[in-house]
Amino acid sequence: MISRRSCCLLFPVLLCCPAFSSSRADPPVEKEKFHLYLLIGQSNMAGRGIVVPEENGPPERVLKFTKENTWAPAVEPLHFDKTIAGVGLGRSFGEAMAKAEPGVTIGLIPCAVGGTPLDRWLSGGDLYQAALTRAKLAAKDGVIKGILWHQGENDAGKKETADSYLTRLTAAVASWRKDLDAPDLPFVAGKLGEFLATEYQGKPSYWKLINAQLDELPGTVAHSAVADSSGLTAKSDHVHFDTPALREFGRRYAEKMSLLLKAK
Repeated sequence: MISRRSCCLLFPVLLCCPAFSSSRADPPVEKEKFHLYLLIGQSNMAGRGIVVPEENGPPERVLKFTKENTWAPAVEPLHFDKTIAGVGLGRSFGEAMAKAEPGVTIGLIPCAVGGTPLDRWLSGGDLYQAALTRAKLAAKDGVIKGILWHQGENDAGKKETADSYLTRLTAAVASWRKDLDAPDLPFVAGKLGEFLATEYQGKPSYWKLINAQLDELPGTVAHSAVADSSGLTAKSDHVHFDTPALREFGRRYAEKMSLLLKAK
């Protein structure tokens, strides 16, 4: 069954929506067997891969939390940040997690927004608050099991934001865990694409510095891991991962998330 709730989203790319009916249908599955994952970051999390219709049927036991705050099959695009949203890493992540856990249904909570800096994802930031609102709504039906993060291309544009990336990301993780009342919530970040240029639009790009700091995340933040991006290919813009790469990236995230969950 599909859930429907009263809310007025703070999501920055959307206008304030009318309130829904206060009545709620039954959740899709038993709450304890509905495992939820928050998808946050910028465009490579939101997904810019080309959707292939014949590969976009409803996946088994994988749902998405829609723009209207209802549960629906996780057909792509999952995100709705921009009209160009397409294939992301979320679906293949969800399919891998569902396969690893036959008795559960996976719920994906898409909240990423293209082109956004880390500072807007810190506690008090508009994107942080919008995603937290959606996460808490979704959690009425299931149990949040982890967070998936991919961001950094924006912060790679300045050395000062690249230098402070790990410190700020560490603070963001602590805030998510506090506000979701889950001190050991697994957190998986993905490294930036190795296809990125060292100069973008005439300015230096410090993406290698971002990746170097992400390598330090597991040693700095407990219950965290990093999904490797080596060998993953780009679209023609050399900024976004292509569809095959995103499918593989999602599976890499799932492998890391599964290890974190087993270690709890």
